Amino acid sequence: MKSITFHPKALAFIRDQSPLLKREIGEALRDLQKGISIGLPLSRPMPSVASGTHELRVRSATTTVRVFYFVKLANSILVFHGFQKKTQKTPAHEIALGQRRLQEMVDGND
Repeated sequence: MKSITFHPKALAFIRDQSPLLKREIGEALRDLQKGISIGLPLSRPMPSVASGTHELRVRSATTTVRVFYFVKLANSILVFHGFQKKTQKTPAHEIALGQRRLQEMVDGND
């Protein structure tokens, strides 16, 4: 089973979500830990952030959130960014922030 490492700000974002969203995010991450591949509509690749990056796509009746995670490490999954989705296209500043946070984690500066 792979371990999961959270960027502190991504973990804080997840903890701030409703119980329903937290449960759905947690279940998806648990499946990833077990090596279960998840795809659309729950997850999709995000090569615009980095190769090996995907986004969880979780929705409630009132909110849509995205959580970026990185899976290209042998024994670990990095969860590094989360945000509330308000537009059809992922905003450039969310992609840039995700890239910075992923780099912080890879460099060990989270």
